[in-house]
Amino acid sequence: MNSCNLITYRSESGPRAGIVIGGDVFDPALIFDNSAYATVQGMLDDWDEMKAHLAELSRIVAGGTLNNVPLEACELLAPLPRPATIYCVGANFRDHVEAVAKRFGMSLDANPHERGLDPWFFLKSPACVVGPDATVPLATAFLDWEGELAVIIGRRARDVPVDRALDHVAGYAVANDLSARDRAQREKVAAGSPFRFDWIGHKNFDGACPMGPWIVLADSIPEPQALAIRTSVNGTIKQESNMREMIFTVAEQIAFLSTRITLYPGDVVLTGTPAGTGIETGDCLQRGDRVEVEIECVGKLVTHVR
Repeated sequence: MNSCNLITYRSESGPRAGIVIGGDVFDPALIFDNSAYATVQGMLDDWDEMKAHLAELSRIVAGGTLNNVPLEACELLAPLPRPATIYCVGANFRDHVEAVAKRFGMSLDANPHERGLDPWFFLKSPACVVGPDATVPLATAFLDWEGELAVIIGRRARDVPVDRALDHVAGYAVANDLSARDRAQREKVAAGSPFRFDWIGHKNFDGACPMGPWIVLADSIPEPQALAIRTSVNGTIKQESNMREMIFTVAEQIAFLSTRITLYPGDVVLTGTPAGTGIETGDCLQRGDRVEVEIECVGKLVTHVR
């Protein structure tokens, strides 16, 4: 089967889903006579059937009988403009944990796996999502970058074992978990207080979750732990690592989440960021900056700061 990517693009009637094959965009709602497929969420809600359609579409495209639009002519939006829920794992690359601990003079705990701990998650609002080439307002004094692999759920998952967790993945995208470091802690609250940390202010604001440029199908990436990732700011490389450096794998994260809550099609899991973020050095984004996050076999996500 030809490789397929899922996109959302701006059409005359508003955001519309498309399937990219070989640089051309095809309209699944028209081809399969199903209005639900006009959105990527609609395709995910019918994912098992949709996968069969995608195999069929690849065969039809090979025959050259379908109308299409060149990808380069489309204005891409976030592939999932409003995901159902965005789960974000924290402190999931050892080098990032070590760098932050060193920066703030903190003692370094043993590997969470060795301590028998579970992955540690927080949430981002779906309203934070923006697409490729988006411009994000500089609304914080310390805006930081975090290049991450985004996992898009395609099948309902509840209490799934690790060895079956990837069966519930529809595909992967590139994400940037932008963070307002100066809003991470509440003022005038004691350092030892459990009420000191502000996850809403830290991780949720307009434009806080750039995602895109498309969703690459999971079938095209059989081993997500083998993907290289690189983040650059104005052409200077800030982060360069590989998913094999994760503390908890993609499968382990999905399996754990599914023991706490049911995962549904359209949910997104951000899987952690490697060393090289601004919090480790005191660097932060400024107006006019251009941030690029690139993940091997997935794509490149560009974000501008205004």
